[in-house]
Amino acid sequence: MEFLHDLIDFIRTRKKYWLIPLIAILLIFGILIVYVSGSAAGALIYPLF
Repeated sequence: MEFLHDLIDFIRTRKKYWLIPLIAILLIFGILIVYVSGSAAGALIYPLF
């Protein structure tokens, strides 16, 4: 949790608001890979990355 707090403080202090969509996309891809890895759709998703 401290990492998230530090990341939010970094974005606010340095005014790096362009990082927010990048972090959101990376989180979505990470969740997608973890969620799909155990299913049959995993074979279809992995070639995309």
